[in-house]
Amino acid sequence: MGEIFSYDFMVRALLAGLVVGVLCPAVGVFLVMRRYAFMADTLAHVSLAGVALGMILGISPFLTTLAVVLAAALGVERLRAAGRLHGEAVLALMMSSGLALAVVLISLARGFNMDVMGYLFGSILTVGSGDLLLILVVGAVVLGLLAFFYKELFFISFDEECARVAGLPVDRLNVLFILLVALTVSVATRVVGILLVSALMVIPVLIAQLLSGSFRRLFWLSLVLGVTVCFWGLVLSYHLGTAPGGSIVLLAAAFFVLVQGGTVAWRARQRRRLVNGTKGKLPLVKLGERASGP
Repeated sequence: MGEIFSYDFMVRALLAGLVVGVLCPAVGVFLVMRRYAFMADTLAHVSLAGVALGMILGISPFLTTLAVVLAAALGVERLRAAGRLHGEAVLALMMSSGLALAVVLISLARGFNMDVMGYLFGSILTVGSGDLLLILVVGAVVLGLLAFFYKELFFISFDEECARVAGLPVDRLNVLFILLVALTVSVATRVVGILLVSALMVIPVLIAQLLSGSFRRLFWLSLVLGVTVCFWGLVLSYHLGTAPGGSIVLLAAAFFVLVQGGTVAWRARQRRRLVNGTKGKLPLVKLGERASGP
C-alpha cells in the first residue's frame, strides 16, 4: 500500500481522484433530487465535441471542452425554461447533436487517437501538475459556490414553484447551477472519462439514498462514498493493472448492489418479525360466533 505514494504520478492521481470524488456527488445530489440525472450524461457526451475541437485548433482541449459544455448547458437551460419541450426531450436533442458534431470533428481530424481515447475512458494516471492545479481550482470554485447557495439550491430542488413564490431568483440560480455542472463535467472527464463521468455523479447519491433519512445526511454520505470509491478504485487499479475510471465506477456499482441487497434483506426480515409478532395476539372469532358487545 505504501509503495503507491512513492510515485509522483500516483500521488497526483489520488489527489485528483479525491477532488473529483467530492465534486461529482456534491453536484449529483441536486441533479438526482431534481430528477435531472441525465443532464450529466448529456454534457459528458457533448464534451467530446470540445475535445475534438481543441485537437483541430491545436489548443488545450480543456479550454475548448469547457467552452462547448458551458454553451450546451446554457442552451439546455434556455430551452427548458421556455417550457415548449420536456426536459428529457431537450437533453436527448442536445446529446445527439453534440455527438454528431463530435463525430464530424473527429473525422476532420482524421480519426481517433490516443488523446481522444484518454478522454473517453479517463487518463487519471497521466494527470500532470498543471492538470492537478486546474482540478483543484475548479473544485474549490464549484464547492465554494455550492456551499454559499446551498439553502437556495435545496429549496429549488424540492419545489421550484414555491421557491419562485418565496422571491428567490430561480432562473438565475438555475443558470448558475447548470454552469457548475458544466465545470464539474469538464474536469471529471479527465479522471473517469466521458463515458463514465455521469455514473460517478449519480451512483454514490443512489447508494446514499438507500441509507439516509434526511437531505443533509444524504449530501454528506454521498461525498464520503464518492471519495471512498475513487480512492479504493485507484488502489485496485494499481494492483490489478485495470483501467482507473472503469475500476472506480465498477466499485461504486458493487457498493450499490451490496447496499441494495442488504436493504431488501433487512426489510424482509422486519416484515417477518412484524408478522410473527402479531400472531397469537389478534382475537380469533369462530365461524358463526358473534362478538359480544360491551
